[in-house]
Amino acid sequence: MERILVSSCLAGRPVRYDGAAKPVAGGLFERWRSEGRLVPFCPEVSGGLAVPRPPAEIVGGDGGDVLDGTARIRTGTGDDVTDEFLRGARLALEAATRSGARIALLKEGSPSCGSHRTHDGTFTGSAAPGTGVTTALLRRSGIRVFSEDELDAIAALLTALEG
Repeated sequence: MERILVSSCLAGRPVRYDGAAKPVAGGLFERWRSEGRLVPFCPEVSGGLAVPRPPAEIVGGDGGDVLDGTARIRTGTGDDVTDEFLRGARLALEAATRSGARIALLKEGSPSCGSHRTHDGTFTGSAAPGTGVTTALLRRSGIRVFSEDELDAIAALLTALEG
């Protein structure tokens, strides 16, 4: 059975920067949960950040640029939290590897987990195309990453992988 690494906030855990969760409801997610497929993980908390915590954004690029050392992650007051995000990304990859997960379902828009967009580093609420740090690392390692808006695509991939 294929396992799915999932952002803890999507699994209903209150680990987001604001102390909230963003639970996914619905048939597919609940079926995967009942089947024991889900491996909840929060890279930001695992990387050493508190709940709640100041919002953080990638400045100077996206998650791939952070991995390459050409962009940083900062809070609105300028504190550099890049090391915590990198640590969390590495730990997420370890959790995926340990569990055998080849698929990840991560929170869109997050500087860790965004798969299509993140905030643009201006702290104005504006989004920019790109990936979060954890998504970039997982993808570089061959793990397929999806957002909470792509459950049908995950279901199709599970069907293809499991026949």
